[in-house]
Amino acid sequence: MLPVNLRSYEALAAERLPRMVYDYYAGGANDEILLRESRSAWDEIRVRYRVLRDVSQRSLATTVGGHLLEWPVIVAPMAFQQMATPEGEVATARASAAAGSGMILSTLSNRTIESVRAASTGLLWFQLYVYRDRGVTAELVRRAERAGCTALVLTVDTPLLGRRERDVLNGFHVPAEFEAPNLGVDMRGTLASQHGAASALAQFIADYWDAGIAWRDLAWLCALTSLPIYVKGIVRGDDAMLALEHGAAGVIVSNHGGRQLDTALPTARALPEVADAMGGRGVLLVDGGIRRGTDVLKALAMGAQAVLLGRPLLWGLAVNGEAGARHVLQLLRDELDLAFALAGVCSPAEATRDLLA
Repeated sequence: MLPVNLRSYEALAAERLPRMVYDYYAGGANDEILLRESRSAWDEIRVRYRVLRDVSQRSLATTVGGHLLEWPVIVAPMAFQQMATPEGEVATARASAAAGSGMILSTLSNRTIESVRAASTGLLWFQLYVYRDRGVTAELVRRAERAGCTALVLTVDTPLLGRRERDVLNGFHVPAEFEAPNLGVDMRGTLASQHGAASALAQFIADYWDAGIAWRDLAWLCALTSLPIYVKGIVRGDDAMLALEHGAAGVIVSNHGGRQLDTALPTARALPEVADAMGGRGVLLVDGGIRRGTDVLKALAMGAQAVLLGRPLLWGLAVNGEAGARHVLQLLRDELDLAFALAGVCSPAEATRDLLA
């Protein structure tokens, strides 16, 4: 019997994945308080549903940054997906395109930008970090452009890697048989090395990514490319406005899945402030703890144009590869359609703040 919801997929994936891999995907920072609250914060919001609105005809379609999506969900950037299934990010690209969704490819992917682009005709954006060597960053931007990515997602909440104690205890490293071809530097050996009671990924980030990244770097990046840039890792209205002022085309409200600063603000609580500050200017997306169709409805009602879905795709990949990822997306899409109908909503435009309590 197929799993009936996204939580069921995680339970199956936990049985099938090696402990180190499952903990890397599932874990959060420190005591994992934010990891738990990122989920519970959506549950605490209540829906003031409408009745007698004729919901016999519904559409989930929406436009994000000029891209028409069949429904308002995009797959979040997630690292090292070959640890879940042999095809890795290629399987995710195919699944997201088949589901009428889109995908953001992680810098830390196991498959090349080019192979992922070739696997899908759907929306594909490239997620970017800023290296100390700006030349490496610039070449990654040019490579994403050549491959046909249509936007860049600049992740700004990771000047250093958060302390993920599961990874410390497991001595997290990327198994040597997996490559990381989009890093821009040859770090396969470093990522595959075990550093005693430490994470190989944390060591790599400390050595190569720039903890001195600042707003000037966003302006530099915008001058480097004609692609729209979305800033991921925003939880404050004033930071959202600074992103737009420095050239960003939009922001993604995100706390990195609870993996960076523990006890930070859950995105369900941060989103309204950011939406109010932006006032409809630029693209506004949100991630963090999305597990039910009602979560997507609530995010739209608070002002997001779409949400990013993260870990559940990994659980789908681990359980049944591309088919598992497609089923995860279909489950969420069906839940969202039902939530629309039961809330008296016929389109994303009708999901407005008055629905929430």
